Amino acid sequence: MNDFLDEKRREISERMKKLQPAVDEFRRLESAAAALAGVGGSARASASSPAKKGRRKGPGRPAGSTAKARAVSAKATKATAKRKPARRRAGRRKGSGTRAAEALKLVQGQPGITIPELAAKMGIKQNYLYRVLPGLQSDGKVRKQGRGWVPKG
Repeated sequence: MNDFLDEKRREISERMKKLQPAVDEFRRLESAAAALAGVGGSARASASSPAKKGRRKGPGRPAGSTAKARAVSAKATKATAKRKPARRRAGRRKGSGTRAAEALKLVQGQPGITIPELAAKMGIKQNYLYRVLPGLQSDGKVRKQGRGWVPKG
């Protein structure tokens, strides 16, 4: 198996050495064609030259990563920084959803219930209730008593 792999590696290496001059020539011709594209001439001649827009600059570099593209991007960033921030849409108030109503019902049915117990009964994660119950508390619907929650009133 090792002999086979060594032979294939050698064949690939030899083939790459043979192709390298052609690759180098291609790159020189590509550069020359790009340089000539900027010089005045017939429309047909410039259409036959390869366009550089959208092409990769090299391994690991995305298309459009030229200095010109970065300058345009920087201008766009400055322009958006000067604008007023977009107005946020008014969302639902904290503790006014169906989960809050369900939590309130459970607190009324079992005063002194803790958040872990509530989460287990509701089948949800505790961290959600750590946001919902203080909202219900600020609305005056529940209050905290020790580690548990009780209905207010």
